[in-house]
Amino acid sequence: MSEDKTAVRNAATVIVLRDRAEDPHILMGQRGAKAAFMPNKFVFPGGAVDKADADIPLAAPVPGVCQDRLLEQSEPGLSHPLAVAAVRELWEETGQILGQKGDWKIDPPEDWVTYAATGHVPTAHALQFVFRAITPPGRPRRFDARFFLLDAAELSSDPDDFGQACDELSHLQWIPLKKAREFDLPFITEVVLAEVEARVTDPTPPDIVPFFRNTDEEALFMQLKGRMPDWRDE
Repeated sequence: MSEDKTAVRNAATVIVLRDRAEDPHILMGQRGAKAAFMPNKFVFPGGAVDKADADIPLAAPVPGVCQDRLLEQSEPGLSHPLAVAAVRELWEETGQILGQKGDWKIDPPEDWVTYAATGHVPTAHALQFVFRAITPPGRPRRFDARFFLLDAAELSSDPDDFGQACDELSHLQWIPLKKAREFDLPFITEVVLAEVEARVTDPTPPDIVPFFRNTDEEALFMQLKGRMPDWRDE
């Protein structure tokens, strides 16, 4: 049976913010011209959750308030694989390490071998859940993307070294936050940038998380601010 390319997949995206107090910059790269999803667009690193992500141990989870918001209108237990996917995608697409020194308690899967070779284990304590959006119907790929804000000071790698990055994103660079809209961005990225700008001076995880919920029936702008029933039960 072939994969349903239009099925909505859970995904994690990482917005790395550097020098937030003096001259904030964000880490972005450009997708290839032949990419099925958002070709040529400048985007944050991120991608779909893999089945194996649920089995990867974290040295520390995301903050408690972020766990609560991640579980709203979502499958139980999804906060862990989402956080793992965020760390993995950040490493794969930029070569940046969010982790702490330590030994793995399991044999690292293939996707984690190069990460583990750096002597780090993944941690999610510095990931702040700040936005969620579902790709509208009719697109060649659809994702239920959770956006995580990460202060670059939490990285365990040289923020200017992209030597370990795969080739999925080109032109990796630190873009001044105030100039980001001069680049060719997806619409949802422009919306998320407004949220990032509002959070530059606040280092704490947000109590309320915006949510663009696009389904086959309707498109709604919502707020995740307290436990709500899963929409499948409504």
